[in-house]
Order: sequence, then C-alpha cells, then structure tokens
Amino acid sequence: MKVQVPMWSNAADAELQFYREMGVEYISVMFGKDDWDYDSVRRLQERLAKFDLTITDAGSFSVFKNPVIHLGLPGRDGEIERYNQFTTVMGRCGIPVCSLAWQPDGAVRSYKRVGEHTRGSVSGIVDMAEIESREPSHGRVFSEEEIWDNFKYFLDRTLPVCEKAGVKMALHPNDPPAACVLGVPSLIYNSEGFKRAFELAGNSPYLGMKLCVGCWLEAGDQFGDLMQDIEYFVGQGKVLAVHFRNLSAPMPYFEEVLLEDGYADMYAIMKQLVRCGCDALISVDHASHGIPEFGGMAGAYGYSTGYMKGMLYAAEREVMGEKK
Repeated sequence: MKVQVPMWSNAADAELQFYREMGVEYISVMFGKDDWDYDSVRRLQERLAKFDLTITDAGSFSVFKNPVIHLGLPGRDGEIERYNQFTTVMGRCGIPVCSLAWQPDGAVRSYKRVGEHTRGSVSGIVDMAEIESREPSHGRVFSEEEIWDNFKYFLDRTLPVCEKAGVKMALHPNDPPAACVLGVPSLIYNSEGFKRAFELAGNSPYLGMKLCVGCWLEAGDQFGDLMQDIEYFVGQGKVLAVHFRNLSAPMPYFEEVLLEDGYADMYAIMKQLVRCGCDALISVDHASHGIPEFGGMAGAYGYSTGYMKGMLYAAEREVMGEKK
C-alpha cells in the first residue's frame, strides 16, 4: 500500500518539508472552491515536486459534497458539469483518483471538543440522540428512492468523462453510517450499499471506493463484517483508497481517538489489508485537531501517520513470514 497524507491546496512549504521528513511520498489534496483550474493545479504539483511529493488523490468539498447534485435540486446539471470539469483537470494533470461522498451535509458531528477518550485533544464526537433531535437539514425528508435515482443520474453523466480523463472516483461511505441523517437517506451505510452502487455503475472500473475503516467501525456489525468485506472488495479491485481511523465505541455514541486507543484492533485490520493484497492508497482519517503552536492538524496527522506506517511495516513482514 502507498502511504499518503491529506493536506489543503494552500499548505505552506514548511508543511511540505514536514511530510518529506516523515518519509511520505504521496499526497491527498483538498482544493478550495475555485483553486483547481489547470494552471493552479500544475503550479501546486511543481511546488510539491520540489519536496519529492506527488498528488495521488484529490477533491474539493464544493464539488463532491454538493447538495444540489445529491438531492436533485435546481441547477443540478450545471453542478455536475462542474464536477466533470474538475475530473477533466485532474486527468490532464495525471492525478488518478478523485473523491466522491454522497453526503449533502458532509460528515455530521455532534461536537468538536475534548472527549473522555481523546487525551485532552479536540476531536469529532457523534451522539446519535443529539443528531436525531435536529430538524431536517434541507426542509423536508427525502426518500431512499430519490437518493438512489439522483446517484444514477450523476453516474450516467460522469462515468464517461472519468473514462475519457483516465480518472477513477473513490466513493466514501456516509458518516455517520445511519440509514437516514437529518432527513436525508444515506447512500452507503453498509457494505450492501457499495455493492448496489457498483452495480448501478455497470461495474465500471472508474467507480471504486474509499474503504473507510472508521465508518465500518462506527456502525459495527450493522455495516458489515470488516475483515470479510476487505477480502471481498480488494478481490473485486474496488478499493482505491483506505481511511484508517479508530473510535472509542460504535454508535450511538463515539469519539474519534488515536489508533491505539479505540475499540478496534487496528493491527489485525492492517494485516488483513496486507494479506488480501491491497495495493491502495492509505491515510489517517480525522486525526485530532492538534495544537497550533506545534503544527496544528499537520502535527496531529504526523503522529498518527507515523504510527500507521509502523503498523504497515510490521504487518508486511509478518504476512511475508506466514507465506514462507
């Protein structure tokens, strides 16, 4: 697997040097609303190249977490065209994977604060009772059929562009993976949702997945058997990227915690990824917010990425020993 770190497109050179010193080569870039035109992306690639860094995965929240597209609102065709423009630019720049998350409200969290299990750091916390007490986020409750119909409408207009550009879409689960959040049914809240999505795409190689370990753990067995799902989806060639995250507990209440502090055995999960021959990108997902005086988010990701790299190193050697 290829270890990558997430960063914003406006990251300073000091942050890039920090990633270089971590021994990371691959970067997942989140672009701002309007800074992903061809010339801007090429300039960023050239700047990254000075630090031996390569963009392997990219997205822009306004493009791929777009309620107009997801809910079929007025102006949808124009927003899908904008998504296709993003894909085309990434293809011209040789960036092979683009983000996709069918979440019109993004990753919904109850709180971003210090929790009981966060070692004094600010982290994401979900309390489903609190979330379920809120009003619908878009004025009404949508039906599951509407959401899936909107997804198919999107696929029909984007997959041909992905194929022409040579760019694959990595579909992320809904977070939290509840059947309905804020009046909007979730597209992917269990592993069967992924299978349905791939079927709607005609099993096109241009629709894959971000296997978010955190989302599987959020729903526990209700999402699916993580170890079996890793084997299945890796075997199907659908895993383009892995998000590596641990939690204090499954829903209805959880805190995002350090890899070593949660309820899941992350080393066992890493070994399963290696055993199954996963060759995807892998990154830490939703690290703590960090301390501004010590690197902020970059510093927080630095610790967790190093911990993950150590796990991967050990897992590769243990699995190689099993095969001898």
